[in-house]
Amino acid sequence: MGKLLGKRALVTAGAQGIGLGISRMLLGAGCDVFVHYKTSSAGALSLAEEASRLGRRCFYAPADLTDAGQCERIVASAVQFLGGLDILVNNAGSLLTRRPFSEADDGYWADIMSLNVDSLRRVTRAALPHLTASAKANGGASIVNLSSISARLGGSAGAVPYSTAKGAVLTLTRGLARELASAGIRVNAILPGLVLGTRLHEQHTPPEAQRAPLANIPLGRAGTIEDIGRTAVFLASEYDGFITGVGLDVSGGACFS
Repeated sequence: MGKLLGKRALVTAGAQGIGLGISRMLLGAGCDVFVHYKTSSAGALSLAEEASRLGRRCFYAPADLTDAGQCERIVASAVQFLGGLDILVNNAGSLLTRRPFSEADDGYWADIMSLNVDSLRRVTRAALPHLTASAKANGGASIVNLSSISARLGGSAGAVPYSTAKGAVLTLTRGLARELASAGIRVNAILPGLVLGTRLHEQHTPPEAQRAPLANIPLGRAGTIEDIGRTAVFLASEYDGFITGVGLDVSGGACFS
């Protein structure tokens, strides 16, 4: 906990699903956290209450991150509340809906890329001056991006655009790691495998399709939001470490089966 005590983190889509797990773990590790959400106000409020019990600071605000101006405003709000920024977790993203490749028209592709890639790009760009200042003053800063194991495996039926977008997130992570290294900013990505109980699978994956991948997971279970949250805390703590440009699979070994 000591390493992250008092560090200032912004988590996008941090009030439900995987983002909620990450926000909770960062609070538990000693961070002050600003949580972005789009519709999950109840989750954001529960995080603020949890932070108060832990003696940490937490605030939240809604935004549509497909809008460039709102990306800039959410970063400005986070920095104003936190007094700076040491850690950025880009978690916002979604499958939106499953569509066969033959039915994925230009508008659908644009929507997928806007939410999963462009929002990350815009939030990161807005956060860079603040992360750079923190790195200069405190010896480093950290960006953690959420990709997906589908970036390696190609995704399941109807998810080619989504897996393509998550592949772009992984490439962007590696490129930014190289470009920002001289500024002391580490950039890494998490590639979650099957994590049940999240909105993505509840909305877009039928129960029988959720069960099928379990047979291909060597550890024999689906992941949890806590599994991903612990990984995010580890990578976030590398604000002054030697790990950068990494895409870390958290999939129970599924990518090797």
